Amino acid sequence: MLQWRNFLLLHFYEHKARLFTGNGLFSTHALTPLTKAFLTLLLLLLPGALWAQPAPPLAVYADARGRFQLSYPRAWQLSRNEGGAEVTFYVYGARHPALAVVTLAARALPEGQQDASLLAPGAQDTLWQRLRQLPRAQVRRLEQRDLGRYEEARYDYTYAPAGGASVHVLGRLLWRGGYEFRMEYRAEVRQDGEYRATGQQMLDSFAFTEAAFPSRRYADQRCDDKLYGIAAVRYADGQWEDDCRTIHEFSTSDLTAAPKVHRRVLPFQSYALAKGFDNCLYSVTKAPTDAPERVYRYDPATRQGAYTAWQLPAQGPENVWISAATDDRGDLYFLTSDANLLVKVSPGDGRVTPLWTTDPVQKAPYYPVIGFAGAGTHGNFCLDDAGTLYLVYSTDGSLLKVRLDLRQAYPERLPISGLPARGGYSDLLLQNDASGRRRMYLAGPHALYEVDLARRQASRVRKGTYTDLAGCNLFRLPPRPAAPPAPPATATWRGRVLDAATARPLPQALLRLRQPSGAGTALLLNTQGAFAYAGAPGRAYPYRAECAGYFPLDSTWAATPGPQVHDVLLRALAVGATLPLANVQFEQGQAVLLPTSFAALDPLVGLLLDNPGLTIELRGHTDNVGPPGRNVVLSEQRVAAVKAYLVGHGIGAGRIGGIGLGGAQPAASNEQEATRRLNRRVEFRVTGVQ
Repeated sequence: MLQWRNFLLLHFYEHKARLFTGNGLFSTHALTPLTKAFLTLLLLLLPGALWAQPAPPLAVYADARGRFQLSYPRAWQLSRNEGGAEVTFYVYGARHPALAVVTLAARALPEGQQDASLLAPGAQDTLWQRLRQLPRAQVRRLEQRDLGRYEEARYDYTYAPAGGASVHVLGRLLWRGGYEFRMEYRAEVRQDGEYRATGQQMLDSFAFTEAAFPSRRYADQRCDDKLYGIAAVRYADGQWEDDCRTIHEFSTSDLTAAPKVHRRVLPFQSYALAKGFDNCLYSVTKAPTDAPERVYRYDPATRQGAYTAWQLPAQGPENVWISAATDDRGDLYFLTSDANLLVKVSPGDGRVTPLWTTDPVQKAPYYPVIGFAGAGTHGNFCLDDAGTLYLVYSTDGSLLKVRLDLRQAYPERLPISGLPARGGYSDLLLQNDASGRRRMYLAGPHALYEVDLARRQASRVRKGTYTDLAGCNLFRLPPRPAAPPAPPATATWRGRVLDAATARPLPQALLRLRQPSGAGTALLLNTQGAFAYAGAPGRAYPYRAECAGYFPLDSTWAATPGPQVHDVLLRALAVGATLPLANVQFEQGQAVLLPTSFAALDPLVGLLLDNPGLTIELRGHTDNVGPPGRNVVLSEQRVAAVKAYLVGHGIGAGRIGGIGLGGAQPAASNEQEATRRLNRRVEFRVTGVQ
C-alpha cells in the first residue's frame, strides 16, 4: 500500500498543472475520464493526506520521581541542566540557534518562605511592577488563582531588549507544598505564528501526577510519636547542678527506657518547650528580662538549632516564660509564670498574637486558694484537641481548666491523688501512646507521672525532673485531600493603555466600558495610563479604547474571580499598519458574509467615516486545506464581499483596495486545526493617511 501511495502522489504532482485553468480556477471540463478515475482512486487511498497535515506526535517528559509531567512535540530538542532541576525544550532554525524555547524549572522555596502564599496581598503587585520595569513591556495577561492543591499565576507579556527584537513570554508559576514550578515559553514576536500556540499547549499540558508529593509546608507535616522534656538538673563533677539546657528524647512506646540525650543544645536556660508539627522543638529563655525575646528552633534529627524571626513581647516585671504547648493546628503557645500573658505563634505565617493579658483563672471561685501571696504558679499548661487549656498548680499538682475560645475558667479545681505531698509540679502534656490511647503526663518532683483524668489519680512512670514537656502526636490526623477554596467574590481588572509598538503610556486615551443601553462607564487613567476597575465575576464587559492618532479598539474583558492585569494596546494610525478584522465570518466555503460579521465591520466603517483621508487595502487569507489556486480565488471573493459592505455604508470605492492571498501568508502553523483556523482571516492595511 505504501508503494501505491508513493506512486499515486508522484503522478498527482506531475499532472497537477493540468487540473487548473489559466485564471487559477478548478475546471472539471479540463479532465479526461481517465484523469477523473485517477483522482477518484487517489482520494480513496489518501483521504485528507493531500491538503492538511496531521498533528505532530507528542512525547511526555516526567521528572525523575514521577511527580509531574509535560507533553512536547517530538521534533523539539530537550536538554537538562546538571542537577536536573531545569529542563529546556527548543526548536532550531536554519540560521538561528533557537527559534523558540520552553523551560521547566522546579526548586524548593527558600527556608522561611515555604509557607508563604503566592496569592498574599501585594504578591501580584510585585510581579506586575517587575514586568513593567522591562524595556517596552506590554502585559497582556496576569492573573492568579487558588486551586486547592496548589496556587498558580499565569502571565503573558512582551518586551524589547535594547537593540534587539521584541520577545514574547508566556508563563505559569505554581507553588505547591513549599516548592516552586515555573514554565515559560520564549520566542521573538515574529515567531508567534509558528510556535506560540505550540508553546501555550506545552505550558497547559503541565500537570501533577498522583504520585506521592511530600510537602515542606509546616501545616502539612505530621507530628511523630516522640516526647521531649527539658532536664532541670544534671550530674557533673560529682554533684548535681542546674541545667535547663539539655533535652531528653523519649519514645512513646516505652517511656521507661533510657532517653536519648541532646546535651546542652539550648543556647540559654529555659522552662518552656513546645514541639511543632515539623518535629522541631521551640523554646525561649527563662531569664526575667522584661524585654522582647526571640524563639529558638532546635531540630532533634540534625541536632542543629537557630533563632527564628518570631519575637515574643516583654513578659512583664519579675516574670519569666514558664511553659509552652502546641494546639491542633500546629500553633505554638507561650505563657508567663503569673499566667497573665498568653501568646500564640503561628509558624505557617510567622504571626505572633497575644491571646490574653489577664489570667482568666482570677475569676474562678477557687482562685483565693491558689492566688495568695507566696503561692505557687499555675502557669504550666497543655492543650487538648477541643480547645481546652489544662494548667497545673505547682504546689499540689491539682488541675485547672480554661476554655480557650471564651478565655473563661471552669469553676472546679481538680485535685489528683497518688502524688507526693511536696510541691514542684512543672508541666502537663497530652499524648497518644503506641496503641493510640490518649494519655496525660505530669512532670513532678523527681518523677514523671501519668494522670487518669476519669479517676483523678496519678501513677509514677519514671524518674527524672523536667521543667517542661513537649509532644504533639495527639493532633496527628490522616492527610485529607485539599478541596479547591471558594473563588473570590470580586473581580478586579488593572492595566495600562499603551502604544502597541513603543509601550509608551497613553494617559490621554479614553477607555470606556460599554453597556447595551448605549451608556457607559469611563475609567480614570493616571499619568502612567494605568487604571483599575472592580466588576462581578462571570460577567463580560465590552469596552472601547480611543486616542487621537490611533486605531480605536473594541474588545471585551471577561471578569474571572480575583485580580487580573491586562494592558490595553492601541495601534498607531500610520501607513503600513495592518489590523485583523476579528469575527468577520462567511458561509462555509463561500464568499457570503454571515450577519454576525456586520457588528465587526461597523467599527471599520466608523473609522473610515471619521478619517476621510484614510485609504486601506483589504487582505484575504485562508488556511492550506484545499487546492491553493482555489484558496486564492476564495480569498479574493471574500475581500470583494467586505469591500461591498463598506461601499454600501457610504465609503468611496476608490479608498478601498483589495488582494486575495490564499494560504501564502499564514499567521500560525497549519499542522493542527487549533492553529489552522487562525489563518482563515481578513485584515486591512493602511495605505494612506492625510
